Amino acid sequence: MTHESVPRRVLLLAHTGRDAAREVALEFVVALTGHGMVVRLIDTQAHELGLVASDYDPLLEFVPEGEDVGHDCEVALVVGGDGTILRAAEYTHRSGTPLLGVNLGHVGFLAEAEVDDVETTIEALAHRRYTIEDRLTIDVDVYQGKDLVTSTFALNEASVEKAARERMLEVVVGIDGRPLSRWGCDGVVCATPTGSTAYNFSAGGPVVWPGVEALLMVPISAHALFARPMVVAPTSVMVVEVLAGNESSGVLWCDGRRAVDLPPGARIEVRRGSSPVRLVRLHEAPFTDRLVAKFGLSAEGWRGSAERRRRAAEDAQGATTPTEDAVV
Repeated sequence: MTHESVPRRVLLLAHTGRDAAREVALEFVVALTGHGMVVRLIDTQAHELGLVASDYDPLLEFVPEGEDVGHDCEVALVVGGDGTILRAAEYTHRSGTPLLGVNLGHVGFLAEAEVDDVETTIEALAHRRYTIEDRLTIDVDVYQGKDLVTSTFALNEASVEKAARERMLEVVVGIDGRPLSRWGCDGVVCATPTGSTAYNFSAGGPVVWPGVEALLMVPISAHALFARPMVVAPTSVMVVEVLAGNESSGVLWCDGRRAVDLPPGARIEVRRGSSPVRLVRLHEAPFTDRLVAKFGLSAEGWRGSAERRRRAAEDAQGATTPTEDAVV
């Protein structure tokens, strides 16, 4: 079978609880099938969108919800905010299907396109005018004693938090198999560079450019002398242990979506993920521009290094080029 004869598939995932997302999702269905591409949807979402497969046969297919819904799909097109994209990452992590987010949320750091960019996004998909960027993830293991209780992953962060509002959580943290410090705190965030603009940012952690390979650990409201955000090597293993003497339990949240109870004595280990999450890029804009746009940062007065180089080159040319009067 030749490359041209293989049908191109796009997985479409949408926040179907929002009217705007449903409208945009239906627009993508019409346009992409119009380009001869197969659009795959989770059957429950297709029902919520009012779609009938026979109306687009054979270019529309429905599948049951599961971790392998992105299998054989070129791209997963996600219509919603960052929360919807994080949910989509759960669906596509096993298949490695690249995610293309269309932002209908507030900040939308993970999204590549805004709702006003639907037409250009369709054209980019139809003509393969995009690149793919791998983002570092974390693998998270939860132990009770020597027993492995849960294994999962996160794109943004894994956060250990107190379960009872009225009590602090007593934890001891370690890096690379060595104990580091003990904190009475509200929790601890273990984040990726991608997640540095999410919970990590709110907790006072540093913003890390996505191209930097590193892991972050940030205590939340810790009552301790040494309680600063830390950036460690991507090969490091971060450990958070809920001390056995705690009067209440903790809870582990991965990307703010998946929760695991942490009774006293529980331990989580966080390391670089075995599989990255792949994001579709339609533009070559640097992360600095994304940061300024998403956070609405003021950059007034900036003249730019390119401007300085241009002016320096003009000054140099003027100083070395002889005038007519100087020619003998």
